[in-house]
Amino acid sequence: MGFLKRYKTMLIVCVGVFGHEIGFAQWQNSGVLNEPPDVSEDFTDVRNTYYLADDLTSFDPNSGKGTIQFKRHNLTTRQAFNNMLVGLSPVEANEFPTTEYAASPEHPFSIEFVSAKALRIRLTSGPQFAKSGESLMLVGGKAPVDKTSWRYAKVAEGHEYTSQFGRIVITEKPWHIYIYDATGKLLTHTVHKNDVKNTYTPVTPFSYVRKAEDYSRSMDAVFNLSPGEKIFGCGESFKAFDKRGQKVTLWTDDANGVQNESMYKPIPFYMSSRGYGVFMHHSSPITCDFGKYFNSANSMMIGDDELDLFVFIGTPKEILDEYTDLTGKAPMPPLWSFGFWMSRITYFSEADGRKVAANLRKHKIPSDVIHFDTGWFGVDWRCDYQFATDRFVDAPKMIKDLNKDGFEICLWQLPYFTPQNTLFKELVENDLVVKDKKGNIPYEDAVLDFSNPETVKWYQNKIGNLLDEGVAVIKVDFGEAAPATGIYKSGKTGFYEHNLFPLRYNKAVADITKEKTGHGFIWARSAWAGSQRYPVHWGGDPATTNSAMASTLRAGLSFGLSGFSFWSHDIGGFVTATPENLYRRWTPFGMLTSHVRSHGEPPTEPWEFGKDFMDAFRLADNMRYQLMPYIYAQAKHSSENGLPMVRALFVEFPDDPGSWLVDDQYLFGSDILVAPLFEDVTSRDVYLPKGDWIDYQTGKTYSGGWHHIDAGKIPVVMLVRDGSVIPHIKLAQSTKEMDWSKLELKVFSKNKGGEAKGYVYLPGKEKLETVTVGKDGKVVNAASYGVSWQISGL
Repeated sequence: MGFLKRYKTMLIVCVGVFGHEIGFAQWQNSGVLNEPPDVSEDFTDVRNTYYLADDLTSFDPNSGKGTIQFKRHNLTTRQAFNNMLVGLSPVEANEFPTTEYAASPEHPFSIEFVSAKALRIRLTSGPQFAKSGESLMLVGGKAPVDKTSWRYAKVAEGHEYTSQFGRIVITEKPWHIYIYDATGKLLTHTVHKNDVKNTYTPVTPFSYVRKAEDYSRSMDAVFNLSPGEKIFGCGESFKAFDKRGQKVTLWTDDANGVQNESMYKPIPFYMSSRGYGVFMHHSSPITCDFGKYFNSANSMMIGDDELDLFVFIGTPKEILDEYTDLTGKAPMPPLWSFGFWMSRITYFSEADGRKVAANLRKHKIPSDVIHFDTGWFGVDWRCDYQFATDRFVDAPKMIKDLNKDGFEICLWQLPYFTPQNTLFKELVENDLVVKDKKGNIPYEDAVLDFSNPETVKWYQNKIGNLLDEGVAVIKVDFGEAAPATGIYKSGKTGFYEHNLFPLRYNKAVADITKEKTGHGFIWARSAWAGSQRYPVHWGGDPATTNSAMASTLRAGLSFGLSGFSFWSHDIGGFVTATPENLYRRWTPFGMLTSHVRSHGEPPTEPWEFGKDFMDAFRLADNMRYQLMPYIYAQAKHSSENGLPMVRALFVEFPDDPGSWLVDDQYLFGSDILVAPLFEDVTSRDVYLPKGDWIDYQTGKTYSGGWHHIDAGKIPVVMLVRDGSVIPHIKLAQSTKEMDWSKLELKVFSKNKGGEAKGYVYLPGKEKLETVTVGKDGKVVNAASYGVSWQISGL
């Protein structure tokens, strides 16, 4: 046991170039600092008391408010044929005085409607004395209430609410909530103890637990899962795409890679293939068991003494639209942000920045952003918001000069301050950091307390000074390690503030950036529900392997199904120098993502790999820049509708069963299907949803179904939906140089002469337009756009 214990807490260390320690990682399931807490353990502890939702004891259909009686149970054991069995058994109250406490308490329950497609379910497990203020996760701090879309009727089963899109039935004895779609299909329902009487498996139904350890309470919202039902979302999850059969812990964590179960960006939202989505409106630790323990039970174990769920009914597109109406849609990023970002860990000086800019232009590698990572301070990694004057003689002039050549500047920073940081004392003495129960700081580092308005003011002043110098965007790195036991200025502990930290952090940088530059664009790693309002987020630190590349895509797909329109990742991986072959195949995947950056251990610059590689890199980069009108218009459409740019096939094709099974392909916007090469191959199997698809590089047409397709000169399989117009622009070395008055409309149509459509969104314009090329090969209402059109592909 001693050896095993030592082994579990072991850390692996590798030292990379420039002295960066790049192999440290949290050894999971070892009980170390900031390991994601799994609250499901509270629901299997024989010491605890379990309260099972039983009957609806009162209900006012006009207000949607009532009370539910909860029946007290304990976990008890029984030996049978050399097995120790466990089950829930009813018990009497054990409190004293016996006159003061209810054995079967009644607690408030409410249902209200947010829209014709959305409802809100709330319960408590005890009195709520804390004042409920505005929610950071919701637009405007609170949810809307729709009092007109749903009609009430008293029915034999209990209470019924009906809208154009669904039906809700609430039964009284026993208490259930049944959720149906407009066709009458049962989507899901709460699980009562009676529902699991016909199994020997001990299943905990809809309930709450009272912990013997500290008398705190946690909710367990248990809903039914149907045969064949699939679950997607929960943030940037690196594990299997379909979450059915998994247990997912929602707690922001420095995942130290992209192939384990913890997440930089967990989001308490998921959607089901049956046509509903659920938002768990909480910041406490959450563990979801999506049929892992018992395959027909979806158990949302929430470390909170009250429950607040939003349920959305509809197609994937409708669910995402409703969810982002509630928590916020991503604003449209600036045009330059869609260009290529050149980075490594790290450029250390003005000379480095000027040299890489010169080489990008010399080698005609289109690019819009140069990023300075951890090395622009006096001491590498020691964030003090000051350029090292010995290596950056005149930073504002450098920025101005690079701007003239079409480059914006991005700077790295983080919200943690080591004891040797010159800002450490000021932060601690002015009470701007998270404290512990004694009033000290929990870690050796000082951690900014973004729940404190004075901290935000101090921090935004530092960031604002850099933006005033001409910096365009801040890399909002880290943010996953807010002290779980810390005391915050909000009056809450880290139990509730830890997951909110990334949201507060994202907001603080985005707000000052918008104030100073007119846009609120950031480059962030961590996130929580609502962070989509502050794009963009990138995918952490992948290994330089094929499997990490595949995991990166799965994570991006899951993230997109969690309300985030924009997402990026480090081309080629981050941790070690990228193998050339991997970098070559990862490049078009990156170029066909909403935002694109090369970053990681050097070399990352394409000319460092030789002429052949640089030519291949340039070809993919040129393609992206020529596709900029398509990318820009699809970004606008995604922004307005809460849709992801990197899109799971079933979002566009929900009625195609095969589309729900694919996790190694995606739609880039609505019309381009991308299948990256995850191995050293030149072709791969590709699933095409129903309809016809035209190869972007070869022009060959394929029908829906499975095909083995060769990649083109650019090492990626890339097909366009039949009947699509893909707008292109003349190649330029930066977005600033693009001439938007002249666009080429490439028509992809199986039947030449057929009508084709696409989106166009012009810089400086307010409105996203649909452009149609008619059967005559001309643009319908061509003059109204103010653009000179060239039509090709007919």
